[in-house]
Amino acid sequence: MKKVFVIGCGPAGMMAALASSSIGNEVCIFERNDIPGKKLLITGKGRCNITNVASIKEFVDNTPRNGKFLYSAFNKFSNTDLINFLNKNGLNTKVERGGRVFPASDKSNDVLNFFIKMLRQNNVNIYYNSRVTEILSDGKNVIGIVVNGEKKYCDSIILSTGGLSYPLTGSTGDGYDLAKKLGHTIIELKPSLVPLVTEEDVSSMMGLSLKNINAGAYINNKLIKEEFGEMMFTHFGISGPVILTLSSFIKDYIDKSIIIKIDLKPALSFEKLDDRMLRDFTKYSKKEFKNSLNDLLPQSMIPHIIKMSGISPDKKTSEVTKSERNNLIRLLKEFTLHIRSTRPIKEAIITSGGVSTKEINPKTMESKLIKGLFFSGEIIDVDALTGGFNLQIAFSTGYLAGLNS
Repeated sequence: MKKVFVIGCGPAGMMAALASSSIGNEVCIFERNDIPGKKLLITGKGRCNITNVASIKEFVDNTPRNGKFLYSAFNKFSNTDLINFLNKNGLNTKVERGGRVFPASDKSNDVLNFFIKMLRQNNVNIYYNSRVTEILSDGKNVIGIVVNGEKKYCDSIILSTGGLSYPLTGSTGDGYDLAKKLGHTIIELKPSLVPLVTEEDVSSMMGLSLKNINAGAYINNKLIKEEFGEMMFTHFGISGPVILTLSSFIKDYIDKSIIIKIDLKPALSFEKLDDRMLRDFTKYSKKEFKNSLNDLLPQSMIPHIIKMSGISPDKKTSEVTKSERNNLIRLLKEFTLHIRSTRPIKEAIITSGGVSTKEINPKTMESKLIKGLFFSGEIIDVDALTGGFNLQIAFSTGYLAGLNS
């Protein structure tokens, strides 16, 4: 029997502790907060998007950063394994749009309580308000930790401290410092799955949500990613599922020229949109142009579109020229916003960057530099898109680390 210390009581840490204790190890979790799983409670808007029913290949494809590093972890403990584990032990799940898996109760608290129950059954000790400030080693192997100023000794350590996003949940980035002190390379930490700040002032449309739009991200005028779905305008720029996904592909190029082109009417070709507009203009032929777009666009968006179109708002609709109409159609099919920056990392769903995957054995999650040191979850330099993929990464890497600890 080994003595194993897990640092961090989030999803990765809890799964690591369960896996390690299941093979007979004596396991202790050290958690800086006064309660476990703070970030788990807010995932999926409080419903906890546990995983996704996608294939392993799709999981890798939905992990833009170092996805292939995770093949072993996904194969050892897949989404199917996770769902079976939950269901078998009393937590029922359901599948929703996009293959997203949630607890049947829609309550993230039920997921957290499930893991706490399982940890108790496995005799895992959890120490709260316990800040680990140092990992002790003899130069080759880990030998213990310093927690709240006291030295404690062990055989293996699993670092599961999470990232820098959502600091209100206790995510402080302590784990990066602990790993760095042992010689590990920390890839630059950046926000991912994060809202975007636009050069244009779109605050007049704040709160407006657009469904069924198509958005493309361009870097130096080259399309790098397109997404279909929902977005919203904010006081600083744009957010929503489509924008968060695109942010994962542009975060490393924020110093370059980045634009987002939004097709507000992707179901209509240029010609069909022209036909639709002509019908509306005929219907409102006696009205001013500013009062002719109510059937086509949300009310709060109309003043912005009129301003960008260059057409006088007081012009009679019947007097709008074909050239002006064509420009308006182009505007609706390519509503263009220039990106100034991402929002700060504290507003990101996840952290991009972390402990370099080149220094971690993908088959065990063990450090290649220090024996007995393992990593799991967001501290590793991998990050995925929304849809339950990031939580599955936490569970899979946690399981693999625990099994080999």
